This record gives sequence, structure tokens and C-alpha cells, in this order.
Amino acid sequence: MTNFMLLKGFEVELFTGTFAGENVGVASAITKDFSDFVKEPDQRNLEYITVPDQRYAVLKHALLLPRQKLRKWLDYKKLTILPGSTLSLGNTKIFERSDLENAYHSFIEKNYGTNVVTASIHINLGIENLSLLFSALRLVRCEASLFLALSASSPFLEGNATGAHSQRWIQFPKTPANVPMFLDHSHYVKWVQEQLDQRKMQNERHLWTSVRPNGPERPHILNRLELRICDLVGSVDLLLAITALLELRIINLQRNIKKYDPIEASSKTQQELAVMADENDLIAARYSLDANLSHWKNGKQIQCRDWIKELLLDVTPLAKELDIFELLQPIESVLLNGNQSIIWLDSYSKGVSIQSLLQKGISEMEQEETNFLQMKSTY
Repeated sequence: MTNFMLLKGFEVELFTGTFAGENVGVASAITKDFSDFVKEPDQRNLEYITVPDQRYAVLKHALLLPRQKLRKWLDYKKLTILPGSTLSLGNTKIFERSDLENAYHSFIEKNYGTNVVTASIHINLGIENLSLLFSALRLVRCEASLFLALSASSPFLEGNATGAHSQRWIQFPKTPANVPMFLDHSHYVKWVQEQLDQRKMQNERHLWTSVRPNGPERPHILNRLELRICDLVGSVDLLLAITALLELRIINLQRNIKKYDPIEASSKTQQELAVMADENDLIAARYSLDANLSHWKNGKQIQCRDWIKELLLDVTPLAKELDIFELLQPIESVLLNGNQSIIWLDSYSKGVSIQSLLQKGISEMEQEETNFLQMKSTY
């Protein structure tokens, strides 16, 4: 089975804080004790990166073990890992620098402030064939809104409901403002160089869009696709389901470029596809599963839930062939019961406080780690 599978790795951003759900920044201290955690510009959140692997069982270990190690450290400080992707109860008026000597952090604080203080999941899939990589980038960019909708977990900011399901994606500064639908590697390299020359990008990493090519020496040496749009997904089983859906789409694309590459299969132009994808992302950020989106094939309106069901139906034969169909089941639960934001907002509308919702989320994340460790001990 694994011969057909792609290498997969994750960049996981987390908030730390009190058991009452209030943000407390300790990234500077944590990264001194743990070399496998990385500071973000604001020390209220931090990041860990998993080693790429093809196997989903191994990826589950890779995602949960750092969380469990971090939690032990935080317990000594009477702190914990917070759910959600924004400063739900945090102060957005101050920027808590994690490294006062870092010039890039200074640039980020000065230009973006706390709009960048968010937590998210970046999903990386290994694709070394450059032609396939840029086809995959086009497909995933056109469907990124669906993955955001499944993961949405940031309806609150500074103690209030914002009216959005992913406040993170609404506030996060997409940079540069207009990113084309890349036709191939040379198009991407030329475009990046133009942005650097015009100072629209500070460096090669300063491409903050829903999905981007990645590799050891951007823009020239690339080996993976990085989906950046997802909010923090507290449930690892759901994250693996989202990842499996993404991988299955790319494998189907690999088998039939003409059917799945939007440049080949859409009635829309390259520019129209780019604009449509960006608009879909913002609509999904506001309404997630209830959003009405424009399908990349023809521009027709389709409800987000229905589009995800369409994707699930399309990948089912391949999922069964690769023996990963069961991995997709948490998506069915989200379609039926709602994503994290929808569940939270439903309770909030009935009078449950944001603090109580965060406390329940803290408990659920901790319980998942406990269940995993108990299961591990029975092997």
C-alpha cells in the first residue's frame, strides 16, 4: 500500500495558557528546554514539526507524542495547551515578543501586529515531480476552502464572537495580496523574484497563501506541497482524515491530470481561477460548512457540505484500494455534527461562556492524549 502513498509531515502551531482558557506566553522558556519546539514571533504560541512518513499510524504517534511531552512541562507551571486558532480570551493590543534580537520578528510585529498571532496546522505532502507538484498546487488551491471549512476552530477573539467561523483566516495577512495560479516551476521562480525585487516579499518564505510550494531551497529546489489554510485541529483523528482526503485528491490527480488539473478541466481562465479560489477561502472563513462556494470546474454555486460530499464520493474507490477508507470517517461526523466552530457557536448562542467552551476543549485534547497512551501501553 505505502508504495502509492506520499510522504506527509505537519507543522503544528499551538497556544499555551491557563486552565481557564487565558493565553500565557512561555515559548522562550519551552524552546530552551526542548530543541524540537520552535518559537513564533509572539511567545504565546509555539510550533513543532513532525518527521515525514507515509504511514498514518506512525503520523498519529508523531502528532500526539510532542503534545504529551509539552503538556508534562506545562503541568509544572499550572498551564496547558489551548484549543482554537485565535486569541480567544487573549489581549490583541499587545505583541509579546519571543525574541527581541530577531530582525524578522521585528518586521512582523511592525507590519502585522497581532493579526499573525494565530495557531494552525500546515500539512506538507512530498511531491518531487515538479510538473505534478504544480498541478497539485492548482487543484488544492481551488479546493483549499473545503479544508478550511472542515478545520474551522476560531470563532472567538478577545472574549467575543467575531461572526466568523475562522477568524484566523480573515485576519491573517495574505501576502502578497495577489498570487497567480502558477503554470509551472519557471513561472513561480520568475514571479517570486519579481516580488522580492519590488519588496512585496521580504524573503522567499514570505509567501503567505492558502497553499504554496515548499522545499530545501525555495524557489529553486522544491519537493513538497504545503497546505497552510487549516485552523488548528484538536482531534488528531480528524486531522489525519483531512490529510487522507488531501492525499487521495492528489493521487487521483496523478492518475488523471486532464480530469483534475483546473487548468485542463475548468472552463475558467487562470486569472479567474485564482480570484475564485481566494474568494471561496474568505467565504469559507466566514461560514465554513454553510458557505455557498463557486466550483472551479464551471463557476457554479455549490454548498460547501455538498462539495465535500462530492469529493468523498470521488475518492472512495481509491481509499478502499489503498485500505485507508476508515481514516475518512471523522469527516462524515463533521458533516453531520459540525466543525469545532459550529459546535462552539451553537453552545455560545445558548448561553455557554467562551471560557467554559475552551475548558471543555482543553479537556478533550488532554483526553485524546490519555487514550492514545493507554492504547500504546497495550501493544
